[in-house]
Amino acid sequence: MKKYKVVGIGNAVVDVISRAEDTFLDLMGIEKGIMQLVERERGETLYGAMEGRVQTPGGSVANTIAGIGALGLDSAFIGRVHDDALGHFYADALTREGIDFVNPPVKGGELPTSRSMIFVSPDGERSMNTYLGISAELGPEDVSEDVTAQSEIVFLEGYLFDKDKGKEAFLRAARTCRAAGGLAGIAISDPFCVERHRDDFLTLIEHEMDYVIGNEAEIRSLFQNDDLEADLAAVAAICPLVVCTRSGDGVTIIHKGVRTEIPVHKVVPVDATGAGDQFAAGFLYGLATGADMATAGRMGCVSAAEVISHIGPRPEANMQALYRQKGLI
Repeated sequence: MKKYKVVGIGNAVVDVISRAEDTFLDLMGIEKGIMQLVERERGETLYGAMEGRVQTPGGSVANTIAGIGALGLDSAFIGRVHDDALGHFYADALTREGIDFVNPPVKGGELPTSRSMIFVSPDGERSMNTYLGISAELGPEDVSEDVTAQSEIVFLEGYLFDKDKGKEAFLRAARTCRAAGGLAGIAISDPFCVERHRDDFLTLIEHEMDYVIGNEAEIRSLFQNDDLEADLAAVAAICPLVVCTRSGDGVTIIHKGVRTEIPVHKVVPVDATGAGDQFAAGFLYGLATGADMATAGRMGCVSAAEVISHIGPRPEANMQALYRQKGLI
């Protein structure tokens, strides 16, 4: 038995969330519905303009790991925070949720803990303005091989590909996990991220990954065309397990050549923050517990539907109870 079912590696970002009208977004020059990187001064300006803000430990893969931990699986997160108030808030919050935050806050240095200012519009769209800070400095020295070798599954966050040392951290985590008999996979994260690192992504997926999770736009961006079917076939030819989410149009899973379609019921989100992250949590929970692809996909959809029903990127309901209600466990 391994110590962990799932270990995630990614940006350790404090999510700061508030509601905002479209007029406010226009006034502040915020592009609606996307994630933008901002500099420290811009981040401080936006933080000061937020009303009724809610603060939670976040980051895409960290949100996934929190969802998996809430489902009762032993899990850990590899990330980098500063020895400041937000850094200790982040580390303490994950620990209270039963997740091993394996890297202590870093003393010294100039970069503060990362934070993302998330403005939620009345239609549920989220506009994310992220100051990466110290989390983007994560490198191979932050990856404990004792941790990754003791994980059945590792889950990597594509955003960290923006720096070479992030790529090196990924390789160290993936290779040590796989060498010990585990599975390694990646969240593509963002089509713009793919555009910056297309060749590296494809090389990683083909040679180092056992699974890949992405939405329709992210899968398409791997091959720079609008033919999703051809793109899915191309990814499936180089990776044993491909999961493509298509918002209200369902989920496509291709596992060792066998295709599974998961339908979804369209709902109007209260807050779309974390939908993809919690889909991954549900799917990986299914994968880690031996569920078939259809069941794992449905678990992901149930988790995504729950998280978009309220403000915040993490589930509020008892997800195991919801899975039982749906006949999934």
